[in-house]
Amino acid sequence: MALSAQQIPRWFNSIKLSSFINATQLTKRFTRPGKTLLHGFSAQPQMSSDNCFLQWGFKTYRTSSLWNSSQSTDLSSQENNSAQSTLLPSVNEQSQKTQKTPNFDSELSLEGLDDLPPLSPLQPISEEEAVQIVADPPLPPVSFTLRDYVDHSETLQKLVLLGVDLSKIEKHPDAANLLLRLDFEKDIKQILLFLKDLGIEDNHLGTFLTKNYAIFSEDLEDLKTRVAYLRSKNFSKADVAQMVRKAPFLLNFSVERLDNRLGFFQKELELSVKKTRDLVVRLPRLLTGSLEPVKENMKVYRLELGFKRNEIQHMITRIPKMLTANKRKLTETFDYLHNVMNIPHHIIVKFPQVFNTRLFKVKERHLFLTYLGRAQYDPAKPNYISLDKLVCIPDEMFCEEIAKASVQDFEKFLKTL
Repeated sequence: MALSAQQIPRWFNSIKLSSFINATQLTKRFTRPGKTLLHGFSAQPQMSSDNCFLQWGFKTYRTSSLWNSSQSTDLSSQENNSAQSTLLPSVNEQSQKTQKTPNFDSELSLEGLDDLPPLSPLQPISEEEAVQIVADPPLPPVSFTLRDYVDHSETLQKLVLLGVDLSKIEKHPDAANLLLRLDFEKDIKQILLFLKDLGIEDNHLGTFLTKNYAIFSEDLEDLKTRVAYLRSKNFSKADVAQMVRKAPFLLNFSVERLDNRLGFFQKELELSVKKTRDLVVRLPRLLTGSLEPVKENMKVYRLELGFKRNEIQHMITRIPKMLTANKRKLTETFDYLHNVMNIPHHIIVKFPQVFNTRLFKVKERHLFLTYLGRAQYDPAKPNYISLDKLVCIPDEMFCEEIAKASVQDFEKFLKTL
């Protein structure tokens, strides 16, 4: 049992008087005259088997620090006593034994330490003990990055292991504060299991949570209710999983809003239930994004570009992105196709993917075909070139199959533009 510097004085004070008396009586019983040895040390008196057992017990329980201190004190005392009087060695030895025996009993009385009160945290300590104290650095009260909190937050550490990009989340102070307040086991684990059951793969969890960290603030029962609503509208489990991957904020919207969005597209576009379902599965951000671009593009197709309602239905079911495309890009592409290339509406309706192509690519290839005399887009005439082949195939196939020229010739022509 190791004793600290503060406990040693208390230990000595706890020794009872009876232990001193018993030790003295035991010494008197077994003492014998001693002999004078070299350098003034007096010989130890012979002891009985009981006294030998006492010495053995002392050697067993002593500590190294107390033994050294006791030994140096005893040696000094013996030298002084031997120098003062050598006439009565037995009396001196008996006196020395009486003085030393309480030390033996004191060192044996370790039971008294059990009654000592515990050290107070306010008790002063030495400088040597103070420098041995290791304390963790305090958390910064305010920080511009989550990096300062990762080593202290189990939640942040596990989110990093899942692939969450904290550098993107920390740009939103509210999101960073939310994550620091969450407990992984109580608040996050159940959401992760829900997403896993929904069909989100492990390698997509990090990307999903980086975009939609706000899902941790949603109630789990509300999330299950929204999934149940989609399933009630005949969306398959695979459809729901695909929609959630493409539109991470889908499950953050209430059932009422999801129902209103589905009703809007079915009514505005005059689509059947099946076509409406297929439309939002292919472009689920129609349910989460703003409706203003959709309404604006519908007016552009009808009023500015002159497409009929059934033609619009055909194009958007083929290319759903046309509902959210940039208005300026739509008008410029249509203007070049219809007014420069002289392609009528019914041809454009058959190949709506042309609106997803960059306009400069359409211009380059059309001008090259015009230079070669092969720009013919009327299906009723020979050497017809469809818009699909014009914009969808790579340059090598375009030059070989459509333009009947080499890629080098096409590249030289582009330098003249």
